[in-house]
Amino acid sequence: MHQQFPSPATSAARGPGDPSGERTTAEPRTDPSESFGEALLGAILDRAHELPPHLIGPLVADVMGRLGGRRPQILLQDYGQLLLAPLPGEGLMGGDPLMIDDSAAGRCFLDALPVELPEDDGVRLHLPLLDGGDQVGVLAVTLDRLDDDGRRMLRRLSALVADLLVTKHGYSDLFFRTRRRAPMSVAAEIQWSLLPPLAMIMPRVALAGVLEPAYDVAGDSFDYALNGDVLHLAMIDAMGHGLDAATMATVAIGAYRHARRLGTGLTEIYAIMDEAVARQFGTEHFVTAQMMRLDTLTGHLQWVNAGHPAPILVRDHRVLGRLVAPTTLPVGLGGAEPEINALGLEPGDRVLCFTDGLIEEHAAGGEQFGEERLIDWVNGLERAGRGVRAVARALSHTLMRARGGRTTDDASLLLVEWRG
Repeated sequence: MHQQFPSPATSAARGPGDPSGERTTAEPRTDPSESFGEALLGAILDRAHELPPHLIGPLVADVMGRLGGRRPQILLQDYGQLLLAPLPGEGLMGGDPLMIDDSAAGRCFLDALPVELPEDDGVRLHLPLLDGGDQVGVLAVTLDRLDDDGRRMLRRLSALVADLLVTKHGYSDLFFRTRRRAPMSVAAEIQWSLLPPLAMIMPRVALAGVLEPAYDVAGDSFDYALNGDVLHLAMIDAMGHGLDAATMATVAIGAYRHARRLGTGLTEIYAIMDEAVARQFGTEHFVTAQMMRLDTLTGHLQWVNAGHPAPILVRDHRVLGRLVAPTTLPVGLGGAEPEINALGLEPGDRVLCFTDGLIEEHAAGGEQFGEERLIDWVNGLERAGRGVRAVARALSHTLMRARGGRTTDDASLLLVEWRG
């Protein structure tokens, strides 16, 4: 005989007094109706797929208005990492760019933490726009008052806005134009199009890079990838200036990515890069390079140095020394198989990679910087105990100021921290 089981709805209607022995009190069900918070997030999510980039600002302004927010702003970091420039859009507040080093929005940006500023008509809230640890910019809005529920909702909205900005930036020039605060050379345009995000902050590893001069960089570049538990990274400096250097850097980074994605080791990566540069440009052109692999579980660091300045190791917020190790010829010159160098990092250790323009440039008084002066600056900045983004940016800008805002060569750096 076929036995028919009661449906969940029927079972829930019965109780201990029922002959079946089932409960009679109806169990609570999930309420499918939309809450106020879900409606706000849904206003962005439901339209995100087909939302044109130029309508991101108006959509954010509309959502902030539903929360009672006024004067919303989306502030994007400029290429020189000096300013936060307002994104244009209907409903968004415009105005002049804000200095990162001298504003509440700048504090929010550097520390990646919300900043609240009392105003005559309420509270001005600044929220970091974070994507994978990279700082896209700042979302600012004024409200009558703030409570914990409002803070939580706005944090989630800012995270969604950051993802939307990153997703849409490849479809439009709007964000590039907003971030560009000075004329940019063609060579620099090429280099910026090659770069991964300038920063990545993850539980076990963090990094941040800076390219200078931001609007005229040519031969310097870096690349990285976090594949599982292994961080792969490279820093290069192509010889020469202008388009020739930018073209060479493009080939070198392309060859590095190709070799890395094949799953090859560091010596094979060097060989593939070397062959690609030599074949394209001949043996009279070269690229200095440093390729690294960091096991983010153990802190085991391996690297190959191809004619590049030795990295600097920072431990307990003080320079421990330079990672001087055997090198091979720069990429493109047909050097011998490179020796793989290795080091065990301790939690909190930082490794600073840089191009020779950072130490060979001359200060305003005419004296060359040199590595000792660089180490002194690193020690001074590390004492503040700030994150890698803030330290990398401050170091680059400090050196730029010391040489009177001028540079005759690319001067770039990449700071990596193993967090353990």
